[in-house]
This record gives sequence, structure tokens and C-alpha cells, in this order.
Amino acid sequence: MRLPVFLCFLFFSILSLAQYQALALDETLTKNANAVLRLDQMEIEIHSKKEMVVKNKQVITVLNRLGNRHARTALGYDSSKKIKAIEIIIYDKLGNQIEKIKKKDFTDVSAVDGFSLYLDYRQLYYDYTPISYPYTLEFNYEYITPDTGSIPSWYFLGGFMKSVEKSRYSIYYANSALKPIIHEKNLESIRFEKKETGSSIVYTAENIGAIKQERLSPTFGKIAPRLMTKINNFHYKGYDGTIESWSAMGTWIDEKLLAGRDELNEATILEVKDLTSGIEDDLEKAKKIYKYVQDNTRYISVQIGIGGLQPISAIEVDRVKYGDCKGLSNYTKALLKAVGVDSYYAVVQAGADKVDFEEDFPDLAQGNHVILTIPHKGTYYWIDCTSQVLPFGYIGSFTDDRKVLIVKPEGGELVRTTSYVDDDNYQHIGASYVIDSEGGIAGNATIKTKGVRYYQHFRLNQDPKEDVIKHYKNQWNNINNLKVSEYSLNDDKAEVTFSETVSLNATNYASLSGNRILFTVNAFNNNDFVPDRYRNRKLPFEIQRGFLDTDEFTIELPKEYSIEAMPKERQIETEFGSYEVAYTYVPENNTVKYSRSLLVKKGYYPKEKYSDYRDFRKETARLDDAQIVLVKNQ
Repeated sequence: MRLPVFLCFLFFSILSLAQYQALALDETLTKNANAVLRLDQMEIEIHSKKEMVVKNKQVITVLNRLGNRHARTALGYDSSKKIKAIEIIIYDKLGNQIEKIKKKDFTDVSAVDGFSLYLDYRQLYYDYTPISYPYTLEFNYEYITPDTGSIPSWYFLGGFMKSVEKSRYSIYYANSALKPIIHEKNLESIRFEKKETGSSIVYTAENIGAIKQERLSPTFGKIAPRLMTKINNFHYKGYDGTIESWSAMGTWIDEKLLAGRDELNEATILEVKDLTSGIEDDLEKAKKIYKYVQDNTRYISVQIGIGGLQPISAIEVDRVKYGDCKGLSNYTKALLKAVGVDSYYAVVQAGADKVDFEEDFPDLAQGNHVILTIPHKGTYYWIDCTSQVLPFGYIGSFTDDRKVLIVKPEGGELVRTTSYVDDDNYQHIGASYVIDSEGGIAGNATIKTKGVRYYQHFRLNQDPKEDVIKHYKNQWNNINNLKVSEYSLNDDKAEVTFSETVSLNATNYASLSGNRILFTVNAFNNNDFVPDRYRNRKLPFEIQRGFLDTDEFTIELPKEYSIEAMPKERQIETEFGSYEVAYTYVPENNTVKYSRSLLVKKGYYPKEKYSDYRDFRKETARLDDAQIVLVKNQ
């Protein structure tokens, strides 16, 4: 029986309308979610070693303002990546189409506007501002590229607080020589289906609930279900390659992507040779060259995902005095070579989260940043050539403690960068202060930091006075009415330590109660951090770096008061760290000596130990808040 035409039209209209209705979403998808991926679909066609077509369709329902960051509306490209189609369709909460953005409506901008060396690096984007929630955004694009050496990976979940209704990742290949190798990560956490034929591999998954981010959760990449894909015989930036190991990849990058790009003009070579004249030690030469690059170039941000791994030639960077991470690292490498110092190009996954290269899966898609390493007497010294302020040999938390690829002529090697862990991240506060009979406080504090703590403090040297004072008021927000009368800062780049001396005063720091004064002894490093409590924690927890704090204070008490009650010394030892505090009264000058240390250790722990760690931090917070009670002399 055939339905009348108008009924068929009505049926399919209702079906289409229901497809993207936000109000009809199942609770299993909206729970803990700021956004729901209704459909996340990528189709990759590998036609030959030199031709790959990528098609993507992503339909996402944004439930609230926090979900906006998951709605993708931009696509980068360069001279080898051609965008064939791109569009956005917006639906309201009932599934009605309210806007359609075609390719001509997108803004086409340079990824690094105004810099001639990077004119090929561009981005198409559309700036959509929602008028109400929930709404649904459909983003479709298709591009073609000859660079089959970098095949898009796949995340079944794209981040915390985002669920997926349907996910599909398909790869079609023209012949068996182009059959991809797929590395599966964390798929045991989801239900998925894999279908394979003689010319295709297809993964599908449905109804994946959102993962709620918990305090101290591991980085999402460590727990996310995802796929990494490559073909062994590929084409990349004009070169063919066959890579089956990290060693082979290092040689290939050196011979293909870096070859001939370390040439410099004779004037520059003579300049840097003169700069290092009389210096015998290679490390001292390297320090001179690093400072030369810092003083004479500037950094231009270009994602490796847009520009690839191949740097602009050193002679061009030398001419224009700017470059991206690849260009500046290669330029510095060329300068070091000119003065007889060996160094290696190093590809790293940079960012706040530590991400290692996969030991058993060498491919060109890993890494988003390039730094340089200098071998010297059995040690690797790392430098980030994009920074004009970091000391030589210091890389901070952006690239520390992770496996990276060092590119050597004799073969690539995975090496771990400098690790700043536990007592490497040191802070010492020495202070002396006076408590007066009105509860006021006045004194001086000296702060010394190193490791990642240095990274958190050294930029104060570049801040205006009002911002520095604001920093101290925020740091010591436990002291009401704080006034900073003066401060001095010292950045010791040779030792990579930062020192601060601060003079301050405040009224009403201590509490008055009749003939008694009560005050918290730890005025300058009162760490009140207690991890959130969970009745049913889902995830393991991670302390990425750890730290060590030591404090020594001398507190002068008001002459007309004596100590009525003083906390006892205490020591705590746990697998997560240790804590020690002691108080000593010196009657000769009516002062209290206070000493305290807190060590928190780096570690990756099962969820069952979270409550034990919370108990440890809860107790240290309580001890940091301990008070002395003074009573007025009769």
C-alpha cells in the first residue's frame, strides 16, 4: 500500500525534525554533560600514497554555555591541504533549522597574519553566537591532501562532560599496500563494533555517556577511548617515506625534512664565531647562542597541525628575524653547528598535561611543538627556542617530563625531557613578623623558588608594580587589609631560582577576645587545599609533579602578653608525602620559632586510595591553620 505524497512528506519531515530534537535526548546522554555529540562521523579515503580525502560530519547539541567550547566552527589548512567543502547548519531545541552557513560565509584569515614566511598557513572560521540553549550545530567539511603521513586520529569521546550518541570512523583504501595500521587505546571502557573488508575498516559506537571530571583526574588523553592511524608507505610534504620504527623516523626527518635547511650566510657565521671566540666549553658556547637567538628573534605561533613538521630554512629566519617553533629551533641548531656544537631537533607534545609519544607506534601525527636538545658530557640540555625569557636549560611545565622524539642522522630516539618532580619544585619562605596588642601584623618575608615554582613566579619581574602588589594580596588573602610597603625581586638565571623580599603590614590579623589574642602562626604559606569529597569516585587520581615547601618564621609577641596555648609539634608520613611542623618559644625575647615542611609526591593512584590522600591533605590543612593563644599579663 502506497501512502499519499503529502503523508510521505509529513512522515519524513517529522522523522527529520525528531532527529535533532534536543528535548528528546535520553537521560543517559545528558547526565554529567554540557554537550551531546549526536553524530560524530569521519570518513577517510586513501586513494594512493599521494592522495587522501577526509570527510567529517559532526552534529552537536550544546546544552548550556559551558558546552560552547565543544562546538567546532573552524578548520585550518595550508598549501597542500585543500578544503573542497565546508558548511554549518544551526537547529533550535525542537530540531528546526534556523541558519545555514556556506563556505562563502566563513572568514578566511592567515594563521599568522602579516608574516610573509607563513602566508600559506590559513584558517576558515565562523563566529557563531547562540541566542538560546539548547541548540544544535552541524559542522561538515571535506578536504584533500597529498600528506598521507599524517592521518587524523579519532576520539570516541572528545573531552570531559561531553557524551556521544553515535560515533563512526571509516577508512577506505585503494589496495593492500595502503591498508592502515590502527592503534587502539582505552577501548575497553566502551562498547564498539569493528568491521573490516578487503578495502575498508569501520569502527562504530553508540550511546557513550559523559565522563565527569573529578578533582585530580588523570589527563583526558590517558583515559580517553581513541584510535591512532598510519600507513607504513606514505607521502609527506613532497617526500615519500617508509617508517616502521622511531629510529627510522628520525633518520627520515633528518634526511628529508631538515636536509639543506641549516645553511646560513657567511656574515652571520662570522658574527656568531666572533661571539663565541675564546670559549672552549661547548655548553658555554650554546648559552651564548641561545641568548643571541633570544635577543635577535621573535616567535610566531603556527600549529604543527597546519604547517607540518618541516621548518622554514635557517637563512630565511635569519633574514626576517622571526619564526615558529620549527623555524627557530632549526635556526638555533644551524647557529650551534656554525660554532661547532652538536644539537638535535626534538618533537614534543607540549602543554599543561604531560603526554608521552607512544613507544610502539611511530608516526608523524604525534607532537605539536619543536624544541632543541644539546648533548654534553652524557647529559641532554633542553632549550625552547620560542622563549625570549626562559633561562638556558630550563623548559618549565610546558614540555617537562615526557617522552619526545630526538631527530638524529643515525636514527630517531625517544628520550624523556627534564623532569621537575617532588623536591625539584621547591619553595622556601623565611619570615619575621610582629604581632601587636591590637592584633596587627608587620614584617618581612623572603620567598625562594625553583623548578616549576620558578616558572610560576619569575614573570613578576616583567609585571608593573600594581600587578605585583595585587599578586601578593591574592597570594596572602588570609591576611585581611594587607599593605605591601616595598618589595624586591631577583631572577638568578644561572641557578634558575627566583627570589622575592616583601615588606608588609596589616590591621586585625589576630582576633581579640577579652584579655586574649588568637592568631594563626602560618601567615605566609597557609595551604588550605583539601580535595573534593566523592561518595562514589569513578576515576583514578594523579599528582603530576609534586612539590616541597619549607618555611621558617620568627614571630615577636606583644610584651604585655604571654602564651596560654601553643600547638604541639607533629610529623606525618604517608605514601603521598610527608608533613612536619614544630614550635619553639624563646622567652629571652618573647618570640616563637616556627618551622614547617610539606612534601607532596608525584604519583598515579587508584580511586580506592583517594580518600586516604584526602585525609592526608585535610590533616595538613588543619595543622597549617593551627593557632597560638596569648593571654594578657596580670
